[in-house]
Amino acid sequence: MTNLKDDALYIGRSVGKDEVAQYLPLKWGNRHGLVAGATGTGKTVTLQNLAEGFSAAGVPVFLADIKGDLSGMCQPSEMEDFLVKRAEDIGFTDEYKATAFPAVFWDVFGEQGHPIRTTVSEMGPLLLARILELNDTQEGVLNICFRVADEQGLLLLDLKDLRALLNSVNEQRKEISSTYGNVSPASIGAIQRSLLRLEDQGAANFFGEPALDMKDFMRTDLDGKGHVNILAADKLMHSPRLYATFLLWMLAELFEELPEAGDADRPKLVFFFDEAHLLFNDAPKALLEKVEQVVRLIRSKGVGVFFITQNPADVPDTVLGQLGNRVQHALRAFTPKQQKAIKQAAQTYRENPEFDVADVITDLGVGEALVSTLEGKGQPSMVQRTLIRPPSSRLGPASASAIEMQMKASGLGAKYDETQDRESAFEVLQARAEKAAEAAEQAQAAAAKTKKTRKSNRQSVGEAAVKSFVRSISSSIARTIANEIKRGVLGAIKR
Repeated sequence: MTNLKDDALYIGRSVGKDEVAQYLPLKWGNRHGLVAGATGTGKTVTLQNLAEGFSAAGVPVFLADIKGDLSGMCQPSEMEDFLVKRAEDIGFTDEYKATAFPAVFWDVFGEQGHPIRTTVSEMGPLLLARILELNDTQEGVLNICFRVADEQGLLLLDLKDLRALLNSVNEQRKEISSTYGNVSPASIGAIQRSLLRLEDQGAANFFGEPALDMKDFMRTDLDGKGHVNILAADKLMHSPRLYATFLLWMLAELFEELPEAGDADRPKLVFFFDEAHLLFNDAPKALLEKVEQVVRLIRSKGVGVFFITQNPADVPDTVLGQLGNRVQHALRAFTPKQQKAIKQAAQTYRENPEFDVADVITDLGVGEALVSTLEGKGQPSMVQRTLIRPPSSRLGPASASAIEMQMKASGLGAKYDETQDRESAFEVLQARAEKAAEAAEQAQAAAAKTKKTRKSNRQSVGEAAVKSFVRSISSSIARTIANEIKRGVLGAIKR
């Protein structure tokens, strides 16, 4: 029988000479963590257990559901034989109960959950350039575009706003280049093509309004359990850059919005970042520095971040050094590179005199892990070989009816399910273009009218010739008449 602690998460029981319950103290939940291991070794179950523990303690959780397995948290466990057997093995039988947890389902594409959106302005040029895979020159042009939008009061909400802005900057590139630096049509064209690729991946749904309010991630139910926010990420995984940048954006938003938390007895929110290697693979230095900064500072806001990946080597050393809670499942050593990675992973733990960590890592069974958490005044505990506890919620996907019920119960459908499209850069620039076109048309019409008026007052060559001929004839007739009169008068005088 295990006497569970109220101020800690029960992870499992160690094996060996001293069988000791392994806990993760809630007060150290914001010191971040790592769950690592090869495919099929039990990482997802460990993630589920940690999420259950935080939720039961009243801490809201956000996690990405890569394979759809975690949706079952909204239903109680079916208490399969192998789960009951594991509970018996670790003396957890009396405490092991089938329990459902309050889940809220989200989906960037709005298909398997409430839509998650942000605006182009909130994403910012750095993360957007990461998604678009822009080079330094193109990223510089994108920064100029954002600066122009700020100065002209243009709201950048969705991708059509950004596209309209790029067209406007391209038309004004000579004036803009003289102020901010060279803006070439080639760079504008490259950004436009990258936007098109992004739209083809379905990212147009992600940018727009209503934008996500982070407070909706940080709710508890009537029983005091923290909501488990589950992001449907199976489709999102096909766009790894969008996935990684989206999760980093969420961390940055939390850091900006949350007040300082100080030393609390538990976190305000815990964030599980599955397939973490997608964030760090081929990431530019500027982005890695951003990740390191956010992970280092966000714990002061009461947010814990847990990275889930296959190998600790997937996480840069600057980030890995900040992960105080570790659950290491089995690693495989088939190649020299893998053997080297195992030795490096073993060196990050506080040694246990009962076994060699490097040897045990390759010998761990499914559902077994090396566990080391922070204890006391924040020092890492001695690493223990541990049998992981069975989850209380359902293993595997939830039924469609259960998900539908949770969607209705969340109360967030009215807020997020319908897209809004208020006046922004696209509409403003379109109105400017229409006004300019109308003014040009009016100017053209006025010019044509003036030209026509001038043309009607001007004599043609034929008209001039006729008038000259008439004047000539008229003058000739007049002279003839005058001569005749003159002769008549003179003749009368002579007589």
